[in-house]
Amino acid sequence: MSLFTFAASPLVITLTVRSFTFSPPRCSKHTVMSAVRSESTSTCPVLTKFQKNCATPTTFLRVVADAIADDMQAGLAVHGGGDLEMILTYVDALPSGKEEGLFYALDLGGTNFRVRSVQLGGEEERVVATKSEQLSIAQKLMIGTSEELFGFIASKLADFVAKEEPGRFRLEHGRKREIGFTFSFPVNQTSIDSGTLIKWTKGFNVSGMEGKNVVACLNEAMEAHGLDMRVSALVNDGVGTLAGARYWDKDVMAGVILGTGTNACYVEQKHAIPKLQNQSSSGTTIINTEWGGFSKCLPRTIFDQEMDKDSLNPGEHLYEKMISGMYLGEIVRRVLLHMCQTSDLFGQSVPAKLATPLTLKSQDLCKMQEDDTDDLSSVGSILYNIFEVKADLKERRRVVEVCDTVVKRGGRLAGAGIVAILERIERETKRLASGQRTVVAMDGALYEKYPQYRQYMQDALVELLGDELACHVQIKHTKDVSGLGAAVLAATNSIY
Repeated sequence: MSLFTFAASPLVITLTVRSFTFSPPRCSKHTVMSAVRSESTSTCPVLTKFQKNCATPTTFLRVVADAIADDMQAGLAVHGGGDLEMILTYVDALPSGKEEGLFYALDLGGTNFRVRSVQLGGEEERVVATKSEQLSIAQKLMIGTSEELFGFIASKLADFVAKEEPGRFRLEHGRKREIGFTFSFPVNQTSIDSGTLIKWTKGFNVSGMEGKNVVACLNEAMEAHGLDMRVSALVNDGVGTLAGARYWDKDVMAGVILGTGTNACYVEQKHAIPKLQNQSSSGTTIINTEWGGFSKCLPRTIFDQEMDKDSLNPGEHLYEKMISGMYLGEIVRRVLLHMCQTSDLFGQSVPAKLATPLTLKSQDLCKMQEDDTDDLSSVGSILYNIFEVKADLKERRRVVEVCDTVVKRGGRLAGAGIVAILERIERETKRLASGQRTVVAMDGALYEKYPQYRQYMQDALVELLGDELACHVQIKHTKDVSGLGAAVLAATNSIY
């Protein structure tokens, strides 16, 4: 694996991808990527209006970033103060690199869950050995009961431990196995090892869980399966990403997930959290923003409103529904359907499959935007394979325009959110102003695999921060470190 350094501006974006390195020359101003190779503005009224409604000029992004910052402050002041939960994670001790022993991580945050074992060797050896396994979660478990879901997870965890290689993984005599549980759904955390579910997201709707202690559910299931293991740290994937990246790099101050869903967390000064009240106000802690719930001043269109109305959680997570991978393709599909119904896109009839929800994915949008052939042949193939549409070149260009409009809006809005967090950190630490490097650990397939989205996000960051501050910010792609982060936090909060 090699490093792909995206440095089209003073902001450094480091991305780990296959085995090539691309380093465009630095320049003093940011650049804007356009994936649409058309000579003029669209003449389709529906698309023209949609593009106008989705516009995110710098002045508008500043309003969004300030509104997110205001909600962050309101959420830190009092529980339920704003759209953002600003959840206390009780991660008051960040990884030092000196952690030792055998620890585990369980990551539940989507249609798959991952189990990992990590043998930590202290400051000299760091990670001595690690092993992981990923398993799928059936749709019926995502909407079943808590006993079914956690029983399945515990049984697979027991199988994983049973296959452990004694020579590589060593549990000290007299110690119980300890696990960091990455639970990537909104939780009202009450301590480092307990928290109650606020609500399900990402297509989950498990009955009998809201208001329950998720750690207790897992502990009961593990005990029922004869597994002698305890949860030492409950974290979400953003916190795990921050902690895992911080284990290697002390300048990591925030963790952001841009994948199927989205969230962000950051290191906050305790004295700047009014709702801590009588608790210790010295040192730092990690705040889980749950920024997907932000809803103010967003450029929502009729297509966003209709998609939200048809979702599992109408009226909730509006920011997430504009910037995360689960929704981008669906917005594009709805726009294309309306264009078919009101104009001659794809001929006189509306393709039947275009009316089927969730058929277009973010990876399809990416492939269409990356098509650099003269006749946009990849665009044509994707439209035919998914919707059985034979599109001419003009129609293919129009489809790419719709993709670009949705992705540009999403990437730039995500950039505004990151800026709000960076400016919050800066207010207390003055890191950037003093020339200190500040790293945002980033994970998620949308960020990793969608270069146009990354570029639009980068543009927004530089526009809002300015070159002088942006040159000290590094967005570091830290793929799959949340499992390491959860295991390290289990070590940091070990009872031994």
